[in-house]
Amino acid sequence: MTQRLLPFLRTALYALRGGFLVRPLLISIALGLAGALLSSLEETFPVLSAWVPAGLFPSRTDPQVAQTILATIAASIMTVVSIVFAILLMTLTLASMQFSPRILLSFVKDRVTQWTLGIFLGTFAYCMAALPSARALPHPFAPVATVTCAMLLAVACVAWLIFFIHHISQAISVNHIVDRIARETEIVIDEIMPDDQRLSYEPAGVPFDDNKRELVVDSAISGYIRYIDNGRLLELAKTLKLRIRVLRRVGHFVPAGVALFSASPEERLNEQRIRQLRSAFDIGPTRTLQQDIEFGVIQIVDIGLKAISPAVNDPSTAITCIDQLGRILIRFVSRNVPVSLLCDPPHVVRVIVPWISAESLLDTAFEQIRHYAASDIVVSLRLLRALDDIASTCGDARIVEALVVRARRIVAGCTERLGAEQTEKLRRRHSALEARMNTVEATGHDLREPRVSASLRTLAD
Repeated sequence: MTQRLLPFLRTALYALRGGFLVRPLLISIALGLAGALLSSLEETFPVLSAWVPAGLFPSRTDPQVAQTILATIAASIMTVVSIVFAILLMTLTLASMQFSPRILLSFVKDRVTQWTLGIFLGTFAYCMAALPSARALPHPFAPVATVTCAMLLAVACVAWLIFFIHHISQAISVNHIVDRIARETEIVIDEIMPDDQRLSYEPAGVPFDDNKRELVVDSAISGYIRYIDNGRLLELAKTLKLRIRVLRRVGHFVPAGVALFSASPEERLNEQRIRQLRSAFDIGPTRTLQQDIEFGVIQIVDIGLKAISPAVNDPSTAITCIDQLGRILIRFVSRNVPVSLLCDPPHVVRVIVPWISAESLLDTAFEQIRHYAASDIVVSLRLLRALDDIASTCGDARIVEALVVRARRIVAGCTERLGAEQTEKLRRRHSALEARMNTVEATGHDLREPRVSASLRTLAD
């Protein structure tokens, strides 16, 4: 039972951070309980209403005033909630049509929007929970303090509505959208790739015995691999004395009945153990940013591709996307890729988990934009600048060489469509990038730009 609960709890915690269900529901329940509890305490301890100014409630024994105020606030809040939902639907529709349907996830995860829905619905729940306490029979009672808190909540809702409209006006800006996706992607990189490449190490070679017969286990459901619990796989492999090879990486789609992983020796597996191993995989209908770095890159690429399409023709937006893609790639190449061979004890390979490589992420980030921007000199120049920025922060000769190869493709594609004067600018940037590669190959030194300490930078300024 505990093993089944762990994936459920992980999914629930991720849903808490993203979605219009969990956080607004919890806020609504909390405020509703607060309304019921405060009115009950006020009836038990009448001294609680003594701090309320008499100007608000001249007659403390007339429940009709309290009933009218609570009912009016509740009805007004529901009207505001309908307006908020209309604004949200308009924003989501606009973002989906103008940018990409895949970026809707970032809007759904927006905490300001979740708190807005939660506070408005919670104020309604507060008023409805406190309303039954304002009664004329069997003895008149007016929850004065409770009604005062409801009035304060109403004022807070008005202020929050103004803030929400301001926030939405900024949230639909493409610069804001792309920056938010890039920040979320960097957080994922920091979580799954915490080791800086400056502290890189070469793990000792561990032999992997491929002679044993492996049992291929198919996926029970169709969907994208959103999360792989490596710790749980390693623990199960050690406990069951298995060797597990994951066949699809995070972000890949796995149809039901297609191989998900293989395990050996075959005779140690049964249906119960296979279910335990499958529970380490979170598979769903949509990709998420739990472990999927490539998904964040794809969202930004989609926005950039739509921007340079003939129907939109917005190269400035494409340039913004390229800048943010370069930011993500710089963070990625500065970290050590997670170890694919998981061992326990250190000399025994238990689990093999594939991860996306720097070359694959570079292709995802720049290849489509390069292809469709071959006739746009401005976008192509910015692509080369992004590649040069990445090379300036990376001392790995293999990655720098991959950057040079992609720069050659950019220049070759533009040469066929642009004039000699324009392509000369591209060749100069390409030559600078090749010079970096030649220096790395000749010296083997780290070409990352030297970092100046804060004190020295202050003196230099």
